[in-house]
Amino acid sequence: MPRSGLPAVDLAVLLVYMIGVFLLGAYFVRTSRSTDRFMVAGRSLPGWVVGISIFGTYLSSISFLALPGAAFGANWNQFVFSLSLPLAAWIATRYFVPLYRKRNQVSAYSYLEHRFGPWARTYATIFYLLTQLGRMGTIMFLVALAVSPLIGVSVVPIIIIIGALVTLYTLLGGIEAVIWTDVVQSFILLAGALVAAAFILFGMPEGPGQLFSLGAASHKFSLGSFGASISEQTFWVVLIYGLFMNLQNFGIDQNYVQRYITAKSDREAKKSVWLSALLYIPASALFFFIGTGLYAFYTAQPGLLPATITKGDEVFPHFIVAQLPVGVTGLVIAAIFAAAMSTLSTSVNSSATVIFSDIYKRYFRKEAGERESMRMLYVTTFFWGAFGTLVALAMTHVRQALDAWWTMASIFSGGMLGLFLLGFFSRRARNVPAAIGVVLGVLAIAWMSVPTLAKLDLLSPGLTAHLGPQSPFHKYLIVVIGTLTIFLVGFLISLLFGGRRRSQEASPAPVAQT
Repeated sequence: MPRSGLPAVDLAVLLVYMIGVFLLGAYFVRTSRSTDRFMVAGRSLPGWVVGISIFGTYLSSISFLALPGAAFGANWNQFVFSLSLPLAAWIATRYFVPLYRKRNQVSAYSYLEHRFGPWARTYATIFYLLTQLGRMGTIMFLVALAVSPLIGVSVVPIIIIIGALVTLYTLLGGIEAVIWTDVVQSFILLAGALVAAAFILFGMPEGPGQLFSLGAASHKFSLGSFGASISEQTFWVVLIYGLFMNLQNFGIDQNYVQRYITAKSDREAKKSVWLSALLYIPASALFFFIGTGLYAFYTAQPGLLPATITKGDEVFPHFIVAQLPVGVTGLVIAAIFAAAMSTLSTSVNSSATVIFSDIYKRYFRKEAGERESMRMLYVTTFFWGAFGTLVALAMTHVRQALDAWWTMASIFSGGMLGLFLLGFFSRRARNVPAAIGVVLGVLAIAWMSVPTLAKLDLLSPGLTAHLGPQSPFHKYLIVVIGTLTIFLVGFLISLLFGGRRRSQEASPAPVAQT
């Protein structure tokens, strides 16, 4: 039977984790008093540390809770997302990492200004910040929603505690605190997941083999249909979606690009990409295994799962509090917090860096001194953490928050990768073709988003009926179509009307940090 409230031992484990994370982050306050240290850790970190930090950012608390829920309710189809990582990592280490390391700039979006002008940089900056704000709010809200019944505390205080703790240690220690706490939290979240998987596996009434036989009999290990449909969640749709999303993460996301710059050499930066990619594949498989294991566990013992549990995402939290022994429950809950805080601290630091580099210094105070710059970084870190917390609190009144967030994220971020690829691979592409491509790409993204927006009640049925034929593509292909539209439209217009680019524009030259 589920325990009422969290026992003192589990609360103590959780409290020790919280205090430990804060103290570790605060430890770096003495080394983060310059802009170079605060934003890029003095470009001194080893590749393995950076790689584990990237891995921790990948494996957010949404993954910790949603992946087991997906496997419990369906199968391993979404695991196919991970199978695209080796190709994305190869492209990143071949093209993206050398580009950013050569340019020696903290901002990922300064390259777009170099290629297409200030509008492109500002466009990417605004949509990146909107994406991060929504991401932070969603993660804090969903974690609080999942953990609240486990620890007997309401959602609002949990959101406030998470937001305050993450903001404070990120403000004190800068990116070095973020990266090192990510490393510790990555080990905690993996330990929690491994312990939970072991209890499921060896808790089967007829032994571990029963888990595999029940899972296989219900096709729970299936990777999905291999059909050619573009409107269904097939193996190929998820694989293509994964490739584009992973390229977007490795190629243009400030969260990742900023970490490349923290590495002490190009070789170490490339090592970090490969390490994060190769760690995520077995880690995601572990969470899908937990979901399949939960299905087998409760199929073999149906009386242990209350009738009130109706969604796959609710099963793992119920198992944690109902089946794990005292002490272990606290560890696994700490792992959920670790997954959330790793992602949140990254978003806070990277967003503060973007506001400082791409807005404040670009448009207001290009010649800002060191003291003024540090003050601005502290201010933006504090306020961005506060804004993310407020978004999370606002989401307590939103239904279907996760579906709404995934749709909004596709709209906000779907075009940036196409613009970057156009600038990188087309020597003829200039300002006007790029702008036309972006406009058409955003329109394509909006058109493809109509069915999902209508399903979420964000568009009225009457309005939807007047928007013309709906997209035949699965929602996972929004980012794919948006990216390809921007790239191909810009490329073709440049090819037909752009003329030959000046030779000095053929490749980006290193410029001073801004």
